Amino acid sequence: MPLCGGLGESANADDDIQKICDSMKPHAEEKTGKSFAVFTAKTYKTQLVSGTNYFIKVHVGEEEHLHIRVYKKLQCNGGEIELTSLQENKSHHDPIVYF
Repeated sequence: MPLCGGLGESANADDDIQKICDSMKPHAEEKTGKSFAVFTAKTYKTQLVSGTNYFIKVHVGEEEHLHIRVYKKLQCNGGEIELTSLQENKSHHDPIVYF
C-alpha cells in the first residue's frame, strides 16, 4: 500500500481505469487540440492525497502515448474527477513519473 503523498507501484489498467480514461478523453482532446481515434489505458500509478491522483499511460494511436493525471475527490467531497495535467509525445517504454 502506498504512503499518503507517495506514488504507488505501476499496475496494468483495468476496467475502472479505462472508464476514467473514457471520461477524460474529451478533456485531453481539448487540451491537446487533437482528436484521438484510440484512447486506451495501459498502465497507471496512484497517489493518495486529499483524494486520489491517477497517473495513467494512455495509448492514442500508432506508437504514441500520453500520460494523464486525473484527480478524484474523496466521496465525502462529491467524488468528482478532473483532468489536472497531461504529457504528450510519450512512448510505450517511458515510465510514469510524477508530473
